[in-house]
Parts: sequence; C-alpha cells; structure tokens
Amino acid sequence: MSIPFNKPHITGNELACVEQAVRSGKLSGNGAFTKRCQEFFERRYGFKKCLLTASCTDALEMCAILAGVGAGDEVIVPGYTFVSTALAFVRQGANIVFADSRADHPNIDADAIEPLVTPRTRAIALVHYAGAACDMDAVTRVAEKHGLTVIEDAAQAVDSFHTGAANAAPRPLGGIGHLAAFSFHDTKNITCGEGGMLVVNDDRFIARSETVWEKGTNRAEFFRGNVGKYGWVDTGSSFLPSEIAAAFLWAQLERLDDIQTVRKAAWETYCEMFKPLADGGLFQAQAIPAYATNNAHTFYLVCNSQNERDGLIEHLKNNGIGAAFHYQSLHRSDYYKGRHDGRELKNCDMYSDCLVRLPLYYGLGKGDIERVRDAVAGYYRV
Repeated sequence: MSIPFNKPHITGNELACVEQAVRSGKLSGNGAFTKRCQEFFERRYGFKKCLLTASCTDALEMCAILAGVGAGDEVIVPGYTFVSTALAFVRQGANIVFADSRADHPNIDADAIEPLVTPRTRAIALVHYAGAACDMDAVTRVAEKHGLTVIEDAAQAVDSFHTGAANAAPRPLGGIGHLAAFSFHDTKNITCGEGGMLVVNDDRFIARSETVWEKGTNRAEFFRGNVGKYGWVDTGSSFLPSEIAAAFLWAQLERLDDIQTVRKAAWETYCEMFKPLADGGLFQAQAIPAYATNNAHTFYLVCNSQNERDGLIEHLKNNGIGAAFHYQSLHRSDYYKGRHDGRELKNCDMYSDCLVRLPLYYGLGKGDIERVRDAVAGYYRV
C-alpha cells in the first residue's frame, strides 16, 4: 500500500457544517460561519482583525494594497518562497529585492535584510517556512529603524509561535508584523480545500481592510448601519470566500488541538527515527530555531546535491512513497531572473536544489514512518 505525500484530514463534521450553511440560505461570503472562523482566530491568538479570503494569495494581495506599495517601491522578499509572496507586490508595480536564506534554515536570513534597505524600500515580506518562526526580534528592529511595514507570510504557520528573548511570552506567528496572511489549502494543517485569511495587527489598516475586502466598497459599513447606502470608495477586489468554504473550515477549527497533537506526534517520531541517519552525515534533518516552536507542518531533509535529492525522490516513488522537493528560487525564475540584481543567493539555491519533503499528515502511523525511514536508509545503503 502506498504512502501519499499528503492526505487532507477530514474531521467528520464538515458535511454537517456545510449542510447547515446551505440550509441557512446564505451561500455568499461574510455569513455566520465566516464570522465564526474570524472570531476564533481573534480570540485564540489575539489577532486584532481577521478576514477570511479565497486564498493566501488573495490575503497577500490585500497586504500589498493596505501597505501602500506602488510603482517604483521596493519590497524585500526571501528568494526561497512560493511565487505568491513576491507576486502580490509585483502586481502593485513594486520591484522585488530578494534576500538569502539562513545557512541552517530555509527562513530569511535576518542579518541579510538591512544591507538591502534603500530609500525606496517600503516593506519586508517574510515567510515562516515549515511553520517555524523567522527571527522576528531582528526583523522588527530593522523595520522600526527604517520605518518599514512588516508582512508575515504565515501560510504554513497556523498555531506556531515565536518565543524570542529569554522569559518572553510566546507570540503567535501572524500576530507580530503589521499584516499577515494564512493559507487553508489542502496541503496545510487546517484546510477548506482552497482558502486563506488576512490578519491586521496595526490599527491604521483595520478600517480600510474591510473596504479592500469588499471590492473597494463600504458595504460592510452599510450592513452595520453606519451608512445609508454603499458605493465604490477605494480599490479592492472580490476577496471573500463562499460561506460553504467557511463552514468546512469551521469543522476543522473545532478539532485544531486534536489535529495538532497528532501531527506533532508524527513529527517527533520522524525526528527520533531519522536522527541516527542525520548524525551519520548522510543528510541534514529539519531543525527548529531556538526562538521558534514547531507546528508539525512539514518534515524535510536536506541532501548533499540536487542529483542526490532527485535520486532519493525517485527511489521513494519506486517504493510507493510520495515525496516532493519545494520552491525553485524566485531570483532564478524565468519571469524574474532578468530583473534580479545578480547577487548570489547561495543558501536559497541550496535549499531549492537539495531539500526534500517527506509524507506528513493526520493518520500517518509509526509503521508508515518506519517504512519511510527504511526506504531512505536503503537509498543510502545503510
């Protein structure tokens, strides 16, 4: 029996919630389930304002609009990330300045950010890769020094935290920057198939966020009774998800703690089983920075070369095990390489060439992980 790379978890209450939404007669966005999901995140994590979106890409595009990014502005973005992190700002006419990853983690190297700041820099858009926090203390210091907006691409980071300095209270990822974006794609810990969420932590952006969310209209104010009629007052787009997607998401959020407990147990089993192989120098196993918690979004290995990584993926496939590489460095992409300033981003390229993600999902058992471990060991002939 094969072990897939990913298997979306179904809690068992999704159809009941969807049926409830259908019977309510409210199928378009911003209904009862939408509000329930938004309030869940605001209450549990202390986010100031949450707005569900049809995707994380939508949420990032809202971030770009709210941050006032425009033609000629520069936005610092990790070179090792999904295209949406950069595309949201390119659509606003910005120039992307790519930063390298850390040598010991795919996250942006916080020490590499300040040398990239110019008078045209408007924002830093960072990614919490595999749900592990970037060095937010260092990022925040640079942003405050230069008056920059910090945008957290927290697509993979639901229920993960930054622990920061000793004795500091953990801060939820997505709640540290001025703005943040989450994903509920079916590869994520919590899913509704396709979906996302904007988080607004800065009071300056709260009122406008609803207008941008509602196609540039003051429709939300109208339904609250604040205005007698609504009309076109700003830029925006159709960013709301349907109430059906929100109902599905709510069934997942009701079981968040259970989902996280099971995934973390699988991640710890991976760690335990793969440690002897990593200690033997065959590859680097995933590490969690000292200032980060682990939400068990991904378990990955870093091979010694691209050929080795590609061979391992093929070997696992031949043994009925799904595995995948991840991002191709955006500064080397066909679309943007002609506009990149030519700086070498050696760590981004290393992760692009050498990182392999192993199966991790709710229901992946110890026996499955043993089988993955044995297949990997077999590839390295140990």
